[in-house]
Amino acid sequence: MSAEWQFEISRSDLAVTRIAETAAAPLLPGQIRLRIERFAFTANNITYASMGESMGYWQFYPAADAAWGRVPVWGFASIVESTCAELGEGERIYGYWPMGSHVVLTPGRISASSFVESTAGRAKLAAAYNLYTRCAADPAYDAALEDLQALLKPLYVTSFLIDDLLAAEDFFAASQIVISSASSKTAFALAHALHGRANRPRLIGLTAAGNHGFVAGLGLYDAVVPYDALDRIDAAQPTAFVDMAGNGPVRNALHRHCGDNLKFSLMVGLAHRDKRASMEGLPGAKPVLFFAPERLKQRGQDWGRAGLEQRIDAAWRPFVAAARSWLHIHEGHGPQAFAACYARMLAGNTPPDEAWMLLPS
Repeated sequence: MSAEWQFEISRSDLAVTRIAETAAAPLLPGQIRLRIERFAFTANNITYASMGESMGYWQFYPAADAAWGRVPVWGFASIVESTCAELGEGERIYGYWPMGSHVVLTPGRISASSFVESTAGRAKLAAAYNLYTRCAADPAYDAALEDLQALLKPLYVTSFLIDDLLAAEDFFAASQIVISSASSKTAFALAHALHGRANRPRLIGLTAAGNHGFVAGLGLYDAVVPYDALDRIDAAQPTAFVDMAGNGPVRNALHRHCGDNLKFSLMVGLAHRDKRASMEGLPGAKPVLFFAPERLKQRGQDWGRAGLEQRIDAAWRPFVAAARSWLHIHEGHGPQAFAACYARMLAGNTPPDEAWMLLPS
């Protein structure tokens, strides 16, 4: 295998993958070459692949052959070559990478703490994914927490923003909030944020029967209900639904069970991407799609970037302290480990208390 390579996914069949060898082209002025060192792989990355076409995730790191895609991941890389005066070899960077050995970026808006990827193709994409953090200047960076940062921080930001939306709208007048795929990391991060709020609605976690013990053991939900016992939920109560699963039959069953008492229905994830169903004619609130970068942009305008980061970090610290005891982190090395982890995650065969960090070498 050549010194550089990328893990690619068929855009027409997400179960088909390959390793594409890539040539290390000379850098243009102002560019940096980074060695990708470690990144998290979670169900969130399967959502990126599933929505690669509709939400533009394939456009961050386009493959040479347009029939293939490179799913983005969150993690750490180090600069190994630079023609950019402000960024030198050896510097460690946190951000959004392809699943591969190396990547070339063209930094812009460089500050002491960060830069943005400034290639023309990235300008039209969500700004939140174009920001790269210089670890040495990041006050929130802790080398001992790198894995948890990569695994949970992007998910936690989504959860923080959903919690913010619900609270800002007075929980849409709901007396209970139902969260599907309650064992997923984004779901229990949301439950953690909501659990700490005064005068919050009752929190109900929907989960597979096999995950019931794990979800109940988190101590974040007021009730945990298996999918096949959905009728235990009190349909007489005003209800908000946060759909982390993307399971069409479950979503539709909850809508029909609650009827007009379903006051808000938010689609977030695709953990059960293979279980689709038409939403036509559903009773209750019309399901709406949540796109975290849009809410992030809005709150950045409302609070300023510094104010937004301070709020996220203040909420993140108690969450990550709790999450350390909930997760068993595993490592996978090299292309074969990438393929195996991807296949497990695509099939939904990863236990909820397991998390994976992948290293190219």
